[in-house]
Amino acid sequence: MNSVMNNALAEQRESHRPKGAMMRVRLKADGRVVEILADGSEQSLPRSPARDSGNGDADAAYARGVRARTKLTQAEFAARIGVPIETVRNWEQGKRSPRGPARALLKVIDKAPQVAFAVLGEDRG
Repeated sequence: MNSVMNNALAEQRESHRPKGAMMRVRLKADGRVVEILADGSEQSLPRSPARDSGNGDADAAYARGVRARTKLTQAEFAARIGVPIETVRNWEQGKRSPRGPARALLKVIDKAPQVAFAVLGEDRG
């Protein structure tokens, strides 16, 4: 019984908030999520396993590399592939990883940029 109570107290002390109270969080510009404590200070939260399970740094480096090899700016690259510039920025900063069709498109651009951009540039009449 004491061990159960000690564990509950330890969890409560660890979280810095009363049991059952909502956690206040803030998304920082660099992509971190921080908890807002009662005194107004911030405490970094551990990254979620789902986010860490991918290889965000490698994805960011790959996205940067593909764009760099095309010799296009982020804005030009985004316009060419039909995504908002924020998407390209998020990929290159590791805030998001390209998934599914976007990942496939980056691979095609990496291997055959002239073909990919020619197809993307065709009229969709």
